[in-house]
Amino acid sequence: MTVPIPDPGRLVEGIRGGDRRALARAITLAESTRADHRTVADEVLDTLAPETGGARRVGISGPPGVGKSTFIEALGTHVIDEGHRVAVLAVDPSSRRTGGSILGDKTRMGELSRRADAFIRPSPGAGQLGGVARRTREAMLLCEAFGFDVVIVETIGVGQSEVAVADMVDLFLLLVAPGGGDELQGIKRGIMELADLVVVNKADGDLASAAGRTRADYAAAVHLLRPKWHSWATEVLACSALTGSGVDDVWDAIDRFDTAVRSSRELDDARARQATAWLWSEISDALIDRFRADPTVAGLVGAVEADVASGRVSPTVAARRLLDSFGGR
Repeated sequence: MTVPIPDPGRLVEGIRGGDRRALARAITLAESTRADHRTVADEVLDTLAPETGGARRVGISGPPGVGKSTFIEALGTHVIDEGHRVAVLAVDPSSRRTGGSILGDKTRMGELSRRADAFIRPSPGAGQLGGVARRTREAMLLCEAFGFDVVIVETIGVGQSEVAVADMVDLFLLLVAPGGGDELQGIKRGIMELADLVVVNKADGDLASAAGRTRADYAAAVHLLRPKWHSWATEVLACSALTGSGVDDVWDAIDRFDTAVRSSRELDDARARQATAWLWSEISDALIDRFRADPTVAGLVGAVEADVASGRVSPTVAARRLLDSFGGR
């Protein structure tokens, strides 16, 4: 049985009216690769565009085992208690076979998911650079139009996903665990340069003193890096997501960051650059989709790939052959 495609006007009306089913359906359409779904999603996004941009956009990353889900739940709960509405877009590792999300964030963030002012959405990251879902940006805008004034994007913490998320959020938070110098050396310099806020988690019990030393090590390290903003210098904090200690300090830092970069107008400039980069990313993705779907290219690609795999033709020459057959149509 064919499922009817929702009317874009009704989806817009539902999102404006606080209907979570409409929000979830719009995000599903935005994530879809079907052309008819994308047409509806594009119309919804275009209509709601003037109602977006008011949220604080926070990207959170960190290595596996650092406690990202526990931290996001503790931070999200605190932020809601402060009177805000929080959306969490958690980009999951995905099944190579089905492309679906493996991890269940509503299970991992059980307490937060039960809060009326919270919305948690796992997004499959299959096929995208570093596991970042291609349509996370659209999901973020839809959440903003719905009325969530804090949007958190969680990365899976591997590859280039951190770079992709840093290019779509305002503040990038790097979560780290207590450890010695080896731990600090294990964090790539490029990831450190992205961070606007470094938070040492698990600062409780037997790890409390180690967390303090780790905080001092990172504080010394960030001062050696070139600042991202004129109005904000990267801060290093420690907290315990398990006990809640220090979580209020993290939110206070996020709040101070937002005030600083908005008042200096740096946030406006950064979002303008992000929007332009998003434009060219969409052009690149669309061109690749059209290239792969072209009948002439599809008829040649098997033989060309075989020539490259066998070494008969160089990848450069093979790519030019396929591009010439496409002709930029």
